[in-house]
Amino acid sequence: MHRRIVLLAAMAVSHPALAAPETPKAATAIEHVIVIIGENRSFDNLFATYRPKKGQTIANLRSLGIVKANGQPGANFHLAGQHLALSSGEYSPAPRITGTYEALPQPYAPGAFGQRRDIPDARFPSDLPNGPFQISKYVAYGAHTGDPVHRFFQMWQQLDGGKNDLFVWTAQTVGMGPSNGKTPIAAGNTYQGAVTMGFYNMATGDAPYLRELADEYAIADNYHQSVLGGTTGNYLALTTGDVSFYTREGKAAQPPVKLIENPDAQPGTNNWYTEDGYKGGSYVNCYDMNSPGVKGIHQFLKRLPYRAFRDGNCDPDTYYMVNNMEPSFSPTGEPLKPDDDKLPPQIIPSIGDALTARGVSWRWYSGGRNDGKYVDKEYCAMCDTHLYFPSIMLGAGRANLHDLWAFYLDAEKKETYFPAVSIIAPYDSVSGHPGYAMEPGFDELLRGIVNKVKQNPELWKKTAIFVTFDESGGYYDSGYTQFIDFFGDGPRVPLLVISPLAKNGYVDHTYYDHASILKFIERNWGMPPLSPRSRDNLPNPLHDRNSPYVPKNRPAIGDLMNLFKDDK
Repeated sequence: MHRRIVLLAAMAVSHPALAAPETPKAATAIEHVIVIIGENRSFDNLFATYRPKKGQTIANLRSLGIVKANGQPGANFHLAGQHLALSSGEYSPAPRITGTYEALPQPYAPGAFGQRRDIPDARFPSDLPNGPFQISKYVAYGAHTGDPVHRFFQMWQQLDGGKNDLFVWTAQTVGMGPSNGKTPIAAGNTYQGAVTMGFYNMATGDAPYLRELADEYAIADNYHQSVLGGTTGNYLALTTGDVSFYTREGKAAQPPVKLIENPDAQPGTNNWYTEDGYKGGSYVNCYDMNSPGVKGIHQFLKRLPYRAFRDGNCDPDTYYMVNNMEPSFSPTGEPLKPDDDKLPPQIIPSIGDALTARGVSWRWYSGGRNDGKYVDKEYCAMCDTHLYFPSIMLGAGRANLHDLWAFYLDAEKKETYFPAVSIIAPYDSVSGHPGYAMEPGFDELLRGIVNKVKQNPELWKKTAIFVTFDESGGYYDSGYTQFIDFFGDGPRVPLLVISPLAKNGYVDHTYYDHASILKFIERNWGMPPLSPRSRDNLPNPLHDRNSPYVPKNRPAIGDLMNLFKDDK
């Protein structure tokens, strides 16, 4: 074991700054925060046709007139139309538009249980209109469908500078990248089709429990994934408000060349990246303008009418992880043998470190954590996020990491013994992830958790349950995205607050992202931001009737306090 890792472990146990003081009193009536994280659903993918209670407004496909309540194209369907583009040579996050799809390419079923991945999904028509389509019109609600591409440089292009019009083109031209290690895709044959444009229809009965919760409690229709791309980056954003990077001997270092992203198009191709994929590119040195993919994004940020956070939040000689990597520790704390699939131990501060230092009790519950040798698909190691941190895994903080079954036992105890902050990462099969899991399973998991908390009245009356999704999964979303730095924000994802203290039937338009959960915890228990570069340093947004979704003081993200009653 390396000396620095041992030192970090010793600091976590014995450093005076991390000694547990008396538990601080919460600033509000909320003494318990529970965060439940589903996977890979954009806001419009689930709330496309949701109509809130009288007096509330919402921004979704239905309210914008893009689709009707029955899921059919609306008068403004063209607003979600997808374009064709050309990207040859140097990468651009907003490539040159060359045309419009006459009809959407037939969706494929990448990653879907029981479906072939190498041919179009025959359950869907081959001539879908160019825009969002209702999945459950063609496939039974709850059946397995394809998993859209959701990687960093791809998602930049899908958003196309905020026009949201290159979701299909990006999936068609590059997909998961040439080194994806899964389906043997090639330039012009990515096995995606238009799977990214699918949505579920609450107006016709899809996602009934989420709809019920939205009607009774509060939701946000302007909450975003923090990092463009997939699960690892966004779970880490929920944990740190920051972006991880490659380390060696406890310092920033350069990863193997094979692992460095190169989204420049290969010669003679349209947007077929040079190096990208689950077995290839995952890191980028975004401080170096000569690194592939970097200059175009920085040029875009400089054209914004506001200054990006810390000029892009890129530090010298640092290779940031922008696509999924596995953790470097086992669930029981053993350092794992380094390989190209693992992110080396992280040295940035986490919310676990901060809660421990403040004396605020916390637990991270992960589905399947205690299953055998952790090879069961039910366990998502990258969702058990503190496995990336030696400060937790080699110190006393590891005692806060539990299997999800422990949550149900803890919720039965007196509320004084229940942790102040709880994070829940579901079993994979009920995470809501497209392909190997579907949305109804997540609904049922959520119902069980909510009911368990309600069965303990003393706990329920002081609890706020935040429900969100790690990232949009590559699904289309029509919402505004605030570009904060080199890494995001990304598209909207759902955010619900289930609590007797939440505003009833309320739809909050304040701009939020995953760091907003950190800001709420910090404000509620009197904690400072995690580090000088973490997003919890950003101010709360200033909104008015002329900018209900776009902060006037960009970049800015809220602290979620607006979702609660004034007498909180």
